[in-house]
Amino acid sequence: MCGIVGVYNYGNPGLPLQAGTIAGMRDTMEHRGPDDAGVFVSPDGKLGLGHRRLSILDLSSLGHQPMATADGRYWIVYNGEVYNFRELRAELEPKGYIFRSASDTEVLLALFAEYGPKMLHRLRGMFALAIWDAREERLWLARDRIGIKPLYYTCRDGRFLFASEIKAILAFPGIPRSVHLPGLHHYLSFLTTPAPLTLFEGIRKVPAGHSLTVQRDGSVTLEEWWDVFDGVQPRLGGDEAAMAGHILHLLRESIRYRMVSDVPFGVFLSGGIDSSTNVALMAELMDQGPIPFLVVPILLCP
Repeated sequence: MCGIVGVYNYGNPGLPLQAGTIAGMRDTMEHRGPDDAGVFVSPDGKLGLGHRRLSILDLSSLGHQPMATADGRYWIVYNGEVYNFRELRAELEPKGYIFRSASDTEVLLALFAEYGPKMLHRLRGMFALAIWDAREERLWLARDRIGIKPLYYTCRDGRFLFASEIKAILAFPGIPRSVHLPGLHHYLSFLTTPAPLTLFEGIRKVPAGHSLTVQRDGSVTLEEWWDVFDGVQPRLGGDEAAMAGHILHLLRESIRYRMVSDVPFGVFLSGGIDSSTNVALMAELMDQGPIPFLVVPILLCP
């Protein structure tokens, strides 16, 4: 879990962004990334990016964000994990891309340089990211297929702001704190506010499976890049044992991808079948003895 934040100051050339302002927004999310922190402000003060890092892959300083391509054209801040980044890296290396780190962030930058927004269809993972194209002065945001990683944004007074948490946006000077009544209605009815709504007037969520582009004139385009029904081919009948085996194969493959890490990982056990199955498959894939565990009691009564 990392934290990302950014401001595109497209409409206020006389009021350039300051690194301290971006850092203040970023550090409202210190809990999301205690391992490292970074800020980038473009030379003209139009664009500011901030990042709080929780190190999972490549624990060295080479994974520091915001990260740029070698030519300085593209800058990225990214929260999440791309599980198939090693396969993607292997595809890019024959094309002449040279990697300095072992991080998935650097692979994302190279993918965008090669494929542009179409790179999203190659990713397996959970992510919320922002990429700045310094040459075109274009900001591009994207969120994973089912919206595991959060991403909020607002447009106000010639500025576009985004962050992993709403309170980082509210930390920018002059952002009002007004209740959005339709969002409140949904929350009181369903204990959630469906995207793109939030509880704050003027602040919205990037919906799951969507990308968002901000041009230099401040125009914003929201696009759906993935739909749950894309490529679905329903199957009726068939051999039950074969279908069960296929499901087990997919589950095992999914868990294998999620075990790619440079730090220890764990699983929350609910006592149900699903989490117990996950742990059993983890133990199988790790090829070791019993998995260490920790029991945390929750005292509901004094």
